[in-house]
Amino acid sequence: MMIPKVMIILGSASDKDIAMKSIKILEKLQIPYSLKVASAHRTHDKVKKLVKDATDKGVEVFIGIAGLAAHLPGAIAAYTHRPVIGVPVDGAVGGLDALYACVQMPFPTAVTTVGINRGDNAAILAGEIIASYDEKVGQNISDLRVEYQEKVEAGEKELIESIEGEYFQKDFLEEEKYEKIEFEELDDTPDVMILAGSYSDMEIAKNVAILLERMRINYKLDYISPIRHAKDFESYMSKRNNAKIFIAISGLSALVAGSVVALTEKPVIGVPCSKKLNGQDALLTMANMPPGVPVGTVGIDNGRNAAIVAGEILAISNKEIEENLKWIKYKNADL
Repeated sequence: MMIPKVMIILGSASDKDIAMKSIKILEKLQIPYSLKVASAHRTHDKVKKLVKDATDKGVEVFIGIAGLAAHLPGAIAAYTHRPVIGVPVDGAVGGLDALYACVQMPFPTAVTTVGINRGDNAAILAGEIIASYDEKVGQNISDLRVEYQEKVEAGEKELIESIEGEYFQKDFLEEEKYEKIEFEELDDTPDVMILAGSYSDMEIAKNVAILLERMRINYKLDYISPIRHAKDFESYMSKRNNAKIFIAISGLSALVAGSVVALTEKPVIGVPCSKKLNGQDALLTMANMPPGVPVGTVGIDNGRNAAIVAGEILAISNKEIEENLKWIKYKNADL
């Protein structure tokens, strides 16, 4: 029997429709997976045994799907050092209760959270994580991104054909070809790129760097804004796209994370910052990305958990990082 690389755990069988979004993507990416139903509150012992046994047997990524007081992803993260992706479900108050329960985890028990009901993005993020060492899955991710692009193009064509306004200039710029970025990747690119959207985000970026240092993970920390320096940002990403992981740190509209994920197929971990509205604006716009372009979001100002997620991803294929990560998670959490 094939060992699944991904385990999907639902807090309730009523979350089946969200799980099916994940399943559809994992089938496209040709990634073996397993599915279980276990409640963090009603069957806690089952969650614990499932996660510990699955980790020991080689499961590499967990997807926890839950609504309401969505503590399931956090309960999963308590018993594994593998990446845990949380999918909040819209059960009440628009799913915000579940989103906050998933994303606002304390250090060092990280849950990287996608948007409300976005089981598809959870599976894509799981695929990007596995693609960090599996080229075949990486190619499947690339093919899937092309599908999403073609869907946008087809939608535009259908919409334009349906409009019959007298003053509608249907053919305006129709033949214009948009430029695609040409990648000129640099050999000195590290495993992890930390990108801060402004100088005020640098303190959080430094917290990320401290944890990466302790796990012996090579990284580079930069400040670059996709708003103030759009052309430079694109050039920067074209040179650093061979990094294995991007950590994007920003407040307000969280455009840094969205701009990074638009230009890479690598895992993007987002850290929302509390500049306005206590960081809720950044959190919501960072996590709730559209289908096809996930940003795995951690808690507000919680750069240390972003570093933990990066460590969990790299530890899948690096034993030294795995041992350093386990020491931090299980023996020295109060760093």
